[in-house]
This record gives sequence, C-alpha cells and structure tokens, in this order.
Amino acid sequence: QVQLVESGGGLVQAGGSLRLSCAASGRTFSRYPMGWFRQAPGKEREFVAAAITLGGGIIEYADFVKGRFTISRDNAKNTVYLQMNSLKPEDSAVYYCAARRDSSWSISSYDYAYWGQGTQVTVSS
Repeated sequence: QVQLVESGGGLVQAGGSLRLSCAASGRTFSRYPMGWFRQAPGKEREFVAAAITLGGGIIEYADFVKGRFTISRDNAKNTVYLQMNSLKPEDSAVYYCAARRDSSWSISSYDYAYWGQGTQVTVSS
C-alpha cells in the first residue's frame, strides 16, 4: 500500500520560512515525478512545484513561487522536500505531496495518482 506522509507545516509570520517533507512508502518513486500542490479555502487545488530526477532531471515551479520555494528530492529516502522562503499570507493553504505512477512528466493534479493527507501552512501578516 502506497503512502505519502507530509510534515513540516505550521504557523509562520510573513517573510519567514518553512520546510515541508513528504516521505513515501510502499513503492519507490525515484524514477517518477513527485510534486507539491496546495489548496486554499474556496479555491481549487493548484500546482506549486514538481521534480523528476530520471535522466537529466526536470524541475518546474509555479510562477508565484519562483525564487522563493525550492523543491528537492532524496531518492535514497524516497522523500521530497519543499523549502519555502519569504512566505506571504497568500501562501496560506493546505499543501499536498503527490506522486505519479509512471515517469511521464506532468504538472496537472489529474495526472498524479498518489496523494498525501496534506499539511496546513498558515502565514500571518
């Protein structure tokens, strides 16, 4: 049984930092894209960042996090991270880790088969 377990969310002041972690079990995702999505109250789930290390590797970010967030992976630990710096109140949301079941690249949430339970990030002004 595949499980993705996020950790690291919390309450932080604007301008602060948080580091999210997502540990996967039940399957090795080293060859598949893993990413982060977020959903704020009343809004649709949106893409934040994704990465695959297969071949030359691909990393992609949503425009609204470029220069502030960094995604990284530790394939030996089957874990993906999201370092979030310069946080803004509009970054407040539930952040979800997700993984694809094959190596095809995508940033659409519909193409990700496995999801974590989510971790709340709240940024106060």
